[in-house]
Amino acid sequence: MSTLATYLRISNNLPKWQKLTASEPDVKQATKYYQENIGKVKTPSDLVNNFRLFSYVLNAYGLGDQVYAKTLFRKVLEQGTDSNKNLAYTLNDPRILALAKTFNFKANGASTTSSTAVQTDVVNSYVEQTLETNQGQSNPAVQLALYFQRNAPNIKTTYNILADKNLLTVVQTALGISPLTSAMNVDRQATLISNKLKVKDFQDPKKLATFIQKFSALYDASNAGATTTQSTSVPTAFINVSSNRTSFGVNLLSSIQSLKLGGF
Repeated sequence: MSTLATYLRISNNLPKWQKLTASEPDVKQATKYYQENIGKVKTPSDLVNNFRLFSYVLNAYGLGDQVYAKTLFRKVLEQGTDSNKNLAYTLNDPRILALAKTFNFKANGASTTSSTAVQTDVVNSYVEQTLETNQGQSNPAVQLALYFQRNAPNIKTTYNILADKNLLTVVQTALGISPLTSAMNVDRQATLISNKLKVKDFQDPKKLATFIQKFSALYDASNAGATTTQSTSVPTAFINVSSNRTSFGVNLLSSIQSLKLGGF
């Protein structure tokens, strides 16, 4: 399947795919341990010193590759989020900020881990991250598309995009911006992106879906061979998003050229 076809197949039946992912033996076991033990965590040190819990939490926020940074995350959690001078903000990573807000030990103390956000939302995020990672093993673009669908509505400024390499990759691809521009001054990058899109449009589900579809089509077009079947990548005008049936009427390149993005 093309990136677009695979993405739509999953996004149109997301609860089903999440349930299937949650039932995988490794995921089920990891979640069971988390649910049975996270309530025992009372301090940032308790969390970072329990590898199984700490890695579960980091993976839930897409930070699994930073599990070695125990000291950094302990400091982030100890400082909390009551000042924009704290590490949670100065590290300029929205994932770390989101984690710090959920595990706000400074504000909530020992009761932090009894919140719904910790008990339920983290589990949901872990399952979603695992689903995305699993898809990425077959097609990285599907992982990016699902990630963007989940996180784009939280984008407030273009700097949020620049701070997240996954969001940035999707935006650069969809807007035809060379990844080499990442070497530019960050303010120049922000201006370049701002001139091409309005981040508030990501609050509109239809505009967000269209943007992801454009990314998917352009990714396949520029990565011939990276996905299984390039000829099935089609824009909104040639696909029924509410069904699993895809129809084709024009070749890929002319379809991409005719794709309209409304506010983008």
